[in-house]
Amino acid sequence: APAPPPARHLFSDPAEVEALRGNLLAWYDRCKRDLPWRALAATELDADRRGYAVWVSEIMLQQTQVATVIDYYNRWMQKWPTLQALAQASLEEVNELWAGLGYYSRGKRLQEAARKVVSELAGRMPRTAEDLQRLLPGVGRYTAGAIASISYGQATGVVDGNVIRVLCRLRCIGANSSSPAVIDWLWDMANVLVDRSRPGDFNQALMELGATVCVPKAPLCGECPVKQHCQAWRRKLFGKSPPVPDIEDCGVGDCPLCPPATEPWDSSLGVTNFPRKAAKKPPRAMRMATCVLERRGCHGAPEYLIVQRPSSGLLAGLWEFPSLPLAQDLQEGKEREELADHLQAWTGHPVAAKGLRFIGEVIHIFSHIHQTHVVYSLHLDGDVTLDPALSPSRWVTEDEFHASAVSTAMKKV
Repeated sequence: APAPPPARHLFSDPAEVEALRGNLLAWYDRCKRDLPWRALAATELDADRRGYAVWVSEIMLQQTQVATVIDYYNRWMQKWPTLQALAQASLEEVNELWAGLGYYSRGKRLQEAARKVVSELAGRMPRTAEDLQRLLPGVGRYTAGAIASISYGQATGVVDGNVIRVLCRLRCIGANSSSPAVIDWLWDMANVLVDRSRPGDFNQALMELGATVCVPKAPLCGECPVKQHCQAWRRKLFGKSPPVPDIEDCGVGDCPLCPPATEPWDSSLGVTNFPRKAAKKPPRAMRMATCVLERRGCHGAPEYLIVQRPSSGLLAGLWEFPSLPLAQDLQEGKEREELADHLQAWTGHPVAAKGLRFIGEVIHIFSHIHQTHVVYSLHLDGDVTLDPALSPSRWVTEDEFHASAVSTAMKKV
């Protein structure tokens, strides 16, 4: 087994740990944000409803900012206030409410897990992080720890992006913070630090600190309630690592948590030297031909054809305008021909490539895909019967389109 990191990277002093807990919790009590899931979890007496309220918030907050989540969360809890209500909903309803929040598989897995709790667990939420992760699809290590500590008082730590940043700065951890070995050490630290009497509040305080004070750029160190415990802050003040007995054990290439020798401390960055991550792969480019097919509806208002995406993969189950992927180096004339052939399969009528009107391009960026929609429009005269053997499709008005489960990219189109 690899040698453990030197003590200066760990929280090995019980007195320091106790002081850090007290300072952080006192700050949280004074400064925490007023968020709807916190209010609901604090007032809800039924343990399962409390767990459900926290669970929904944690799933929505994955990869999504708090400001964006609040409205979605309030509408979700108003529509499905209990696990039982969510279990009875359709996936179409879930997708419609989730539309625009991104990472759509989260909503699908949340509903699948709710149905499992109702049908297989007698409607009772698992109470420990271990059982939550083992029994509920879509619940990983972090989400399980958050639900168990906040809802059920289990003294277990949590590690998310905010906690990683705070811990790496507190202990000058400069190794790649996304590597499995470093993540394991951070989980060990979080479990050492968590307050045994207020685990849920402590975990929320640690995350709140990372979200509002110990931010990625321009952190507010002067307002930090635990700066006296922060080695990165002390190093910024004194220009070197703090003098601790085992300082010579670090920085010589064999410490699993020190920065690599090729990436020394940059004094101009201060505490933002930490954390360090491996360089991200650039998103892959993808081009899509997308056509807005329009017809005159029975009441005179224009209607547009939308089709449903497959039940798995990117944007699973969402509705979109007919689209197909394009080769990166395809000429415009060939793009039109391929799109015309694709549309002919939908409409059952010949579609002339020259009849497609070019509208423009829409760019939408996912975390791993840089997607360009080459947008065309086509007006259809008369009634069009769609092939029922193809993917589900329907004609919608503009209002119906915006009420459907469509992605942000399609709204841009």
